[in-house]
Amino acid sequence: MRTESTKTYSAKPAEVERQWLLIDAQGMVLGRLAADIAAVLRGKHKATYTPHVDTGDHVIVVNAAGLVLTGQKAAKTMRYRHSGYPGGLKAEPYGALLQRKPEQAVKECVRGMLPHGALGRAMLRKLQVYAGSEHPHQAQGPVPYDPPHARVIGGKS
Repeated sequence: MRTESTKTYSAKPAEVERQWLLIDAQGMVLGRLAADIAAVLRGKHKATYTPHVDTGDHVIVVNAAGLVLTGQKAAKTMRYRHSGYPGGLKAEPYGALLQRKPEQAVKECVRGMLPHGALGRAMLRKLQVYAGSEHPHQAQGPVPYDPPHARVIGGKS
């Protein structure tokens, strides 16, 4: 029997309180880190998580140039993009993208793990990625965050 006290809570967009979280990606594995970032952007780490509402926090990732790929993913995993014209398919090994534009590699990896639609695009706008250790978000008071599943290879320096 259902009583009034057992109603399911549903967060409203105006009630969401957001934090700014800072993640140091030096030596972490890209895929595991991206999964943890996607969960934070969605708000799954909060008790007030609601699937159809953006309840997540802002995430700042620094030292993205220090990310690693395990196994042979750097050479065998390809990143594809298409210009829209015949013969416009471009392929690039993920290792090359990670060296050339580490910020783009992280954003694309996280984007694939978020909902595909307007809600996912809104969540992705809360992600800021920087190749180095400097970021312009000191005024927001970011709190250091240690992702629970991200594995560090070679130790942090």
